[in-house]
Amino acid sequence: MTIDFPDNLLALESRAWADIQAGTLTVDTAHAVHAAVGAFAEQAGLRRIDVELGVKAVVRGGPTA
Repeated sequence: MTIDFPDNLLALESRAWADIQAGTLTVDTAHAVHAAVGAFAEQAGLRRIDVELGVKAVVRGGPTA
């Protein structure tokens, strides 16, 4: 399944991934990503897990959900 992720969701996940790699991820950033994933999944009528795995695959590289 190919999902067209919004730019704001990709930007949030990119920031979180950079913070994870730097060891500086904050609860606020993690919460922002969590909320954005949930909102997009609901709006698009998709399963949250598919959105979460898919956006991680796009940002971090690797197989898509």
